[in-house]
Amino acid sequence: MASNKSFITSLLFLVTISSMNMISLEARHLLQTTTQPNLPNIPTLPNPTTTLPPLPSIPTLPQANLPPFPTIPSMPKLTMPPLPSFPTNIPTLPSLNIPPLPATSLPNIPSIIPTTFPSIPFFSPPPSTSTP
Repeated sequence: MASNKSFITSLLFLVTISSMNMISLEARHLLQTTTQPNLPNIPTLPNPTTTLPPLPSIPTLPQANLPPFPTIPSMPKLTMPPLPSFPTNIPTLPSLNIPPLPATSLPNIPSIIPTTFPSIPFFSPPPSTSTP
């Protein structure tokens, strides 16, 4: 099932890439054409012979007598308690006397672990066919 999904996904990817390539080739072909396409002529508009009447003026609207807005009551001031203060005399931690570590050397690397990569015959150059 997973191989079918990957096959379908790769197939869709290849179709998308190939269609994008075809679109770019068609666009390039259109850009390289030297003949101008035959476009229809734009007809000329007739000149107006009469002038339009002036726009009517906007009448003034009557002013309504509205009552004044009610006043918004002010909110009471909230008082916050003061923040706690940090202590100024922080006690110091006692110092510990740690004895030094004994001087030991690191263990040797075992000789089983190779220090060079083995050569792989597949990646080595082919043998010479000519004789000196």
